[in-house]
Amino acid sequence: MAQTPSNMLPLGTKAPYFELPNPAKNNENQSLSELKGEKGTLVIFMCNHCPFVLHIIDKLAELYEDYRKKGIEFIGINANDVKEYPADSPEKMIEFQREKKFGFPYLFDESQAIAKAYDAACTPDFYFFDDKTDLIYRGQMDDSRPGNQKETTGEDLIIAFENLLSGEPQEEIQKPSIGCNIKWVSM
Repeated sequence: MAQTPSNMLPLGTKAPYFELPNPAKNNENQSLSELKGEKGTLVIFMCNHCPFVLHIIDKLAELYEDYRKKGIEFIGINANDVKEYPADSPEKMIEFQREKKFGFPYLFDESQAIAKAYDAACTPDFYFFDDKTDLIYRGQMDDSRPGNQKETTGEDLIIAFENLLSGEPQEEIQKPSIGCNIKWVSM
């Protein structure tokens, strides 16, 4: 299991705009502007088969239920090469979303242009933006990884969410997420 860290996009970066199909909604295109949260938006690069995503998905779904009511929206994006990794196909994305029971939109970045615009490197890779879509947190969900025996708490994301909601500054030290590398299309 390869461990790839996030590239840590500079804080203050404006969220790159996207309009991507949502397989669970008959491939209807959904955009950042229509999906973003009133107070904040968490963009997650993820996929269906990565052990790091599987390790955190239940906690992520729980956090979504807790924080969407407070004005924070989550948007999942799968940018993996589905020809080489058919387990990440749009059809499998629908199955994964149903099986794992998460309610946030899960979009498909077939061209990988959006993943490149965000400088995404791994799954999961987290980017948290304020109400003006300025990047205020990027990095890990918490210290838990498959096999390290640490509880999946979502602590780092919770701190970022609570700081935003209470008007406090974000933590200066933000640790990169670690996961499987995004499966890039080979040229």
